[in-house]
Amino acid sequence: MLLSSLDQTVVATALPRIVTDLQGANRYVWVVTGYMLCSTVTIPVYGKLSDVYGRKVMLLIAVGLFMAGSSLSGLSQTMDQLIGFRALQGLGAGGFYPLALSVVGDLFNPRERGKYQGAIGAVAGLSFLIGPLVGGWFTEHLSWHWIFYINIAPALLTLVAVSVLLPNRRLEAASAGDLDYLGLVCFLAGVIPLLIGLTNKSEVNSSTLQPYSWTDANVWGPMVAGVLFLMVFVGVESRANHALVPLDLFRKRNYALSLSLTFLVGLGGYVGVIFMPRFFQTVHHISATWSGYYILPALLGMMIGAIAGGQLISRIGRYKWLLSGSLIFLILGSYLMTHLTVATADWTIWVWLLPLGLGIGPMITAGTVIVQSLVPAHRIGAASGSLGLFNQIGAVMGLAVVGSVFSSIYEDQLPHSLAAQGVPSSLIPGLDKLSGVLQSVGNGQDLLHSVLPARAWPLIPQITTGANDAFAQALARSFVVTLVAGSVAFLISLALRDSQLQGAPIGEEAEVAS
Repeated sequence: MLLSSLDQTVVATALPRIVTDLQGANRYVWVVTGYMLCSTVTIPVYGKLSDVYGRKVMLLIAVGLFMAGSSLSGLSQTMDQLIGFRALQGLGAGGFYPLALSVVGDLFNPRERGKYQGAIGAVAGLSFLIGPLVGGWFTEHLSWHWIFYINIAPALLTLVAVSVLLPNRRLEAASAGDLDYLGLVCFLAGVIPLLIGLTNKSEVNSSTLQPYSWTDANVWGPMVAGVLFLMVFVGVESRANHALVPLDLFRKRNYALSLSLTFLVGLGGYVGVIFMPRFFQTVHHISATWSGYYILPALLGMMIGAIAGGQLISRIGRYKWLLSGSLIFLILGSYLMTHLTVATADWTIWVWLLPLGLGIGPMITAGTVIVQSLVPAHRIGAASGSLGLFNQIGAVMGLAVVGSVFSSIYEDQLPHSLAAQGVPSSLIPGLDKLSGVLQSVGNGQDLLHSVLPARAWPLIPQITTGANDAFAQALARSFVVTLVAGSVAFLISLALRDSQLQGAPIGEEAEVAS
């Protein structure tokens, strides 16, 4: 888990330098998208296959693919090579989430799982703490190539540990010929275009310098195709004997509600983590490396919430009111963030970010514990894969939805903010067409010098101030998405049935292979 989450934060820090060196600014988004697509679509595949072939075998394959992708990414000399090798990394990383959670489900009884799942959840927060520092240091003092090579040592250590220490539990009586290949094809045909459409929605059109709209064919076209194939996928899964995503489990009330909660927290909960570093870089002029540390309270809240939530579940054996209580923190934090302005002090933002993290953390732990407690041992892998899939899809959709809301509000607010700063009305229509550039780090000052007449250059500080004011207001109102998602999640959590988790040792239902 640390390999996967640390890699993403390190690469995010170094990506601007990588794009510059490889001269691939027009395709930089695919360095992230290729990795994300491959890791997302393989999550349920790894979960299902681990039920059939065992966690150990699939973990060795996942870590091996990730290590190969890391080594080759470090050797990349062109943008195309880097995109392809990052996709290979993603094929491996897709197994880490469902397999790590499934291993805990195999080794511990439902009541004990909380504290171990909490530790796994805290790894994500830890990666955000050390990732920017590692990525920044290696990029500035050695070379960006080394941010990929540093994965090799911990990957080798993981391979050795898994090979020597982990028993291989084969839990489902099935062979390669029994697997749901038609379902896999329909799943890939549905999820890949859906994610591509959502990713396009969060990007800026290079020809118009405006964000893509929902009515753009690059957005709705792939999404419609994806939804149609996913409808076919649901039909296929309802008839499959060894379904990739078992639909019969959704008949269990707490299972369906838990996946809904995971989706909603993914949809709205990560807005602060994703967008606030951009706010600090653009509006408060913090460096890319240090902007990651300006959201430290949210990350600490996630770590504390995940660990404390896991411990509490293990001690009391119940989860409903812990979940509901944590979601109140998420609602509180998102409500406070809707009051963000360009003049809000850093320490005030830090206070507001803490409850956001505290609201997300327990869900990381409790969602897994609930889902795994509702399925037999031989279906833990498939259930964990479905949970990871819902979380990932929720996060991608949240990025697209918040990106759309932010862009729409920014475009509406920009003319008013510019006028309030004394920018002449004759310049505002032209500046409004540059909204995609004005909201970037540096506010596009180089471009402003090239498109504005020399007599208007003294107005550039006023233009950037107005642009930053519009940025802050747009981001503040974007947190309404988190507020709504958190509120709906809270209401859903009240519908959970609060049952006592088993504390007895788990039975030896599985055949343990050497």
